[in-house]
Amino acid sequence: MKIEYMQNGEYQIPNLTLKQEEEVTIGKYGMMRKRYLKEHRPILFTNYLTTQTLNQHLLEIDQTANQRKALMSEQMMKQMGVNEELKAANQMEWIRLMNNIEETIQEIICKELIYN
Repeated sequence: MKIEYMQNGEYQIPNLTLKQEEEVTIGKYGMMRKRYLKEHRPILFTNYLTTQTLNQHLLEIDQTANQRKALMSEQMMKQMGVNEELKAANQMEWIRLMNNIEETIQEIICKELIYN
């Protein structure tokens, strides 16, 4: 592989360019992962950037997190007896249980996918 250089003052700088990456929309969990990598794992973050796999990684994390959230939410609602009957009978209890489920799922996803 031949690398071309350009003269910049007394230095020769390699002409390195990256391929254009396709635009992807990254959701909540992908953005959380990006921030974690940038702040706490800078070497891994730089590695993803230089190999141009950051967007692919973030999209994969976001999709996996959303799938797991949907699956766990359904399972926990069945386990805790949260259904439309409860919603009609006691709205405040239903809201409390749903908020509890959402927070629990958020903690699990962050621990297993985002901050590892």
